[in-house]
Amino acid sequence: MNRRAFLGLAGSAGAVATAGCSAPGKAETLSDPTVRGESSHRKHLSFTADGEEIAKVGVDGRVDDGVIELPFEIWHREGTTVDAITLRVWMPPRDAAAEVAVVSPVSGDSSPPPELTLSVPDRKQGQRIEITDLDDLADETISTLELLVRPGADNGSELFVDATVDLGTGDWLESDYTLGGRLDLSFRELQTG
Repeated sequence: MNRRAFLGLAGSAGAVATAGCSAPGKAETLSDPTVRGESSHRKHLSFTADGEEIAKVGVDGRVDDGVIELPFEIWHREGTTVDAITLRVWMPPRDAAAEVAVVSPVSGDSSPPPELTLSVPDRKQGQRIEITDLDDLADETISTLELLVRPGADNGSELFVDATVDLGTGDWLESDYTLGGRLDLSFRELQTG
């Protein structure tokens, strides 16, 4: 028997069998979520892949004494972990500044708080909040993240949140996900006149 010919044929057959398969452990971007909401200030983004819900990012905003309170909830399917959260929050018009603060202790039961960075993005509106190193919060629903937004004098009643969440699976055969979407919120309580 000619072993070289046999090994060549076996290798070619294996290459043909896997040619139509996607690469294991690929990263998938989901940037067209379904937006659902019960009101103009209570909405969530629903991310799906292959007909299965992967995650939800939601907010239930309210106004108290002229300050917008934004408690977030981030749910993700079992078997995934939150690797990072990035939120960009702004209120039009472009030149009117709104102050944004993170007020909740974003930490788990037994771990220190995750790394948190507040910044102003280059050439973009608003404030950027980046949260990484979530430790024991990474594999559960995150409901301890709350922002306070104090509108500037020239801000209207609209508030926008661009949300990006990186989900990992820890399994080289499963896809990791980058989720991206926008929540458009409106707070009539802030309207003057």
